[in-house]
Amino acid sequence: MSNEATVAADRVADSIVAAREIHLPAPVHQPTSSDMTTDPGDIITIIEPRTNWSLATFVELWNYKELFYFLTWRDIKVRYKQTVLGASWAVLQPLATMIVFSIFFGRVANMSSGDLPYPLFVLGGLLPWYFFANSVTSAAQSIVGNQTLVTKVYFPRIIIPTSAVCAGIVDFGIAMCLLVPMLFYYGVMPDTGLLWLPLILIGLILLTTAVGTLLAALTVTYRDFRHVVPFMIQLWLFATPAIYLSAADTFGPFWQVAVKINPMYGLITNFRAATIGGPFDLPALGLSLIATVVLLAVSLWYFRHVERGFADII
Repeated sequence: MSNEATVAADRVADSIVAAREIHLPAPVHQPTSSDMTTDPGDIITIIEPRTNWSLATFVELWNYKELFYFLTWRDIKVRYKQTVLGASWAVLQPLATMIVFSIFFGRVANMSSGDLPYPLFVLGGLLPWYFFANSVTSAAQSIVGNQTLVTKVYFPRIIIPTSAVCAGIVDFGIAMCLLVPMLFYYGVMPDTGLLWLPLILIGLILLTTAVGTLLAALTVTYRDFRHVVPFMIQLWLFATPAIYLSAADTFGPFWQVAVKINPMYGLITNFRAATIGGPFDLPALGLSLIATVVLLAVSLWYFRHVERGFADII
């Protein structure tokens, strides 16, 4: 973490300590008579971690919304600080990859893209993929990267990986601007399938949060994941229909079933259909949403189970 981020983390920690008299982050244990000081007016407050996810926990997260906003904005500023092109990198990455894939897969390999121009077809898959890949990579390293803040004061640690995902949403919104001129250039106009886009985006954000949160907790305990995550993301790309048309056109019967288990399959396939046209795969979308909910529940449970030891082992 940079010196500026470290100083900012120290300021946030100090502000949290000063504000704890207003918003208690966890249940208050009432002291016994032996815990009282000589002055009856003094009250000892003991902060204890919660043991499970409850309604009070989500209320607690709401109480820390200012910290959530600060960490998200800090991640955005640090990402583009002292860069010449700034936020343009959010557009250049999918654009450059689209050009490379269009040359080697579209022209050389002559890979099918249906009735769509191959560059537009690839861009429709790369935009959600890069949001997922970059946000998961950032969230996986977020707890370790904020160790100064984690070891100083209590706050819901889940804020750290989720703020990294929210910073990725900003990049995703900027990159989506590239899709508009591409649609006009190729004369493709979205139809009523665009109404499915909000549901698909919600599923994409929740899946990214689930994977990023789980990897963030695992990275604290097992530092091997710092090397596993980039390699895993590279392999995951080729199991996702970002550059090929569909599982039926690319794989045999066995691999068709295996590829559709990937929750990103249904999300990217239907994102492309909603934004640039083409047939929807609603069963795959339903399977992806179910897998997202299950994975999110598992990720939150595991993160909550191990977060109390972050400050000791980080």
